Amino acid sequence: MNKYLKLAISILIPLAIGFLGSIATSGSVNTWYKTLNKPSFNPPSWVFGPVWTVLYILIGLSFYFVWTDNSGKQKKTAFIVYSFQLFFNLLWSFLFFGLRSPFAALIDIIALWIFIITNIIVFYKISNKAGLLLIPYLLWVTFATILNFSIYILNR
Repeated sequence: MNKYLKLAISILIPLAIGFLGSIATSGSVNTWYKTLNKPSFNPPSWVFGPVWTVLYILIGLSFYFVWTDNSGKQKKTAFIVYSFQLFFNLLWSFLFFGLRSPFAALIDIIALWIFIITNIIVFYKISNKAGLLLIPYLLWVTFATILNFSIYILNR
């Protein structure tokens, strides 16, 4: 498989995860979500789409650098961790918006946060660039965790 196809696949996978998550989100973002009490630092709704799109592209690039690394380093663990963090990323949308459960989503996002840190570590061991490209993702999910926690507390 040539490198351009691998790059396209690498970027399309997280973008597809984002698209699937948007299916759960779309049914509640303009209805239920608008009724929730939110903290003062809650960004406007239009911020989330562009931020997540950029993050999914960075996540895909990160994966591409690991996938195409020819150093002979073991990648199986990295691919497993990567898959788990994508799973928890997708699951969050269905828990928060689909089930309308900020508490279940909070549990999920904590697991996601742990998997992102683990993902950074295992990717960095294979490709420094790959690990570093995940830092903005970790920072955004850290912010999202605080936001999720605040929404849960404000709406108990």
